[in-house]
Amino acid sequence: MNKLVRGLTLTDSIAIVVGTIIGTGVFLKTATMAQTMGNPTWVLIAWVVGGALSLTGALAYAELGSIMPDAGGEYIYLKEGYGDMWGFLYGWMRFWIGSPGSIAAYAVGAVTFASGMINLDFMGGKVVASVLIITFFSLLNCFSVAFGGKLNSFMTGLKLFMIIGITVGIFVFSKDVSWSHFGESSPGVEGFIGWSAFGSAVLAALWAYDGWNNLSMVAGEIQNPKKNIPLSFGIGLLIILAIYGLTNVAYFYALPFSEIITSNSSGFPDALPVATKAALTFLGTSGVTILSAAFVFSALGAMNGSIMTGARVPYAMAVDGLFFKKLANVNSKSLVPVASILTQACVSIMLAMSGTFDQLTDYVVFSAWIFYAMVTGVVFKLRKTRPDIQRDYKTIGYPILPAVFIIMGVLLLINTVYTSPKSTMIGLGFILSGIPVFYYFKKTR
Repeated sequence: MNKLVRGLTLTDSIAIVVGTIIGTGVFLKTATMAQTMGNPTWVLIAWVVGGALSLTGALAYAELGSIMPDAGGEYIYLKEGYGDMWGFLYGWMRFWIGSPGSIAAYAVGAVTFASGMINLDFMGGKVVASVLIITFFSLLNCFSVAFGGKLNSFMTGLKLFMIIGITVGIFVFSKDVSWSHFGESSPGVEGFIGWSAFGSAVLAALWAYDGWNNLSMVAGEIQNPKKNIPLSFGIGLLIILAIYGLTNVAYFYALPFSEIITSNSSGFPDALPVATKAALTFLGTSGVTILSAAFVFSALGAMNGSIMTGARVPYAMAVDGLFFKKLANVNSKSLVPVASILTQACVSIMLAMSGTFDQLTDYVVFSAWIFYAMVTGVVFKLRKTRPDIQRDYKTIGYPILPAVFIIMGVLLLINTVYTSPKSTMIGLGFILSGIPVFYYFKKTR
């Protein structure tokens, strides 16, 4: 049987971390968070907490990735820490909703932004365009992991160039900007408005940071993994923290708070995104087109990273005999799991065509954080049960930082149950529906 090859360099790996995190969240989520918290200071604190939480989780994942540098990421870690069933349940969620839902969301987001610049009727409309985009990038990732890595690195580099350009442009060229905007607030809001609201704001930030875990899924194809996996997680998250921090400070510097809270969000669906409003302060009306292009490219870059990484989870499950056998096949020429990539594309297309992917991904936000916390717990378990493992990298701040990550994750889960009980229960129910399927594959393997 053909095997995967380690074709991803350190630069490629860092680009996967950065590229899969930066989608559309940094352009949009500040408005929702501002509406929730009511003043700039607490919005920025929520961004910092979300970033610190993500970095803490990544540092724990880095230890697991360096000692288990195999394709599949969290599936491998959960299986090692808690047994086959927990690994399977994670993979079950990831195969049907986690990865395809993200891919579909990015594709539809990209064509939605593109439709503001060009008429997509010649492609058959937004849905058909989404299908074509998913198909095209999935086929590109069938060539080789080195090609996919280089494509992702290029798209990530261009994406960073655009975001940094917009941020620097605001600070250097914008007119009518003021640091006094940071002292403004929503009518009737003074100071901190409560932990439940703050938890919701942090969750919004975490959506913009989501994707940092994806690198672990392609650990089996990273060169010098014991060194490069920890470096990629650390460097990648620090880049994101710097970019997100400066970008959000730029938003509040450029715009009055009243403009930010009325930017594009569920409450103001027809308004311009906060990033576009901020760019208009120095680009003029051309800023709408430039930002639309940036949104499109950013969403496509994140989608490409999700396609490359997500397909490795069902591949790893199939190799273990816990999923459809065909998905374990590695193409003899490209040495990538083509069957897994194309199957993932089909599920993504179904979700994009159904129009329900947004609701489906909401259901698994709760479930995803259960797995994030559980994976971090594997660090503690293996330190006790497998002290003999050679650890070239050990989690920074152990045991305090990973314990804080787990505690914060549990608190966020509790807050989510309290604020969105229906979505969390449906999400949990879907995860548990994989139990009988697990026993079927276990019996037949």
